[in-house]
Amino acid sequence: MSDAAALIIYDGDCILCQSYVRLLRLRDTVGPVELIDARSGDARVASYWRGGFDPNRGMLFIHDGKVHHGSDALHVLALLTSEISWFNRLNRMVFSSRAASSMLYPFLKLGRRLTLLARGKGLIRRPRPEGLEVPRRPLHGPRSDQA
Repeated sequence: MSDAAALIIYDGDCILCQSYVRLLRLRDTVGPVELIDARSGDARVASYWRGGFDPNRGMLFIHDGKVHHGSDALHVLALLTSEISWFNRLNRMVFSSRAASSMLYPFLKLGRRLTLLARGKGLIRRPRPEGLEVPRRPLHGPRSDQA
């Protein structure tokens, strides 16, 4: 077991994602676990995104220096979770298979999209690169194509 806390980055506006991370029981097997809402503005989210890990394509699980993304994160979490509850036993039974995780993850992503749509929420916005200023159009006055 590592001294560093494991990290899960998930979509905090997704009811399915919230429920999943809340029901997981990992502390017995991996030690401390830090949950980060990908919409929170936490600098680590932007850092992983710059590294190619888009949270709209899947949650992230970082443990023992390895980054697991999407179906791989689901698979590794299933292997590491304790079997203390019915949810964790079911999670392990289904997703401990890498093939099942890969086949089922697109349906879980679809469920996320549908729940976000039903709640009037959009996808997670990509953080702007550091130091990049976005030009703003004046609220009033003619647009450049009308001058």
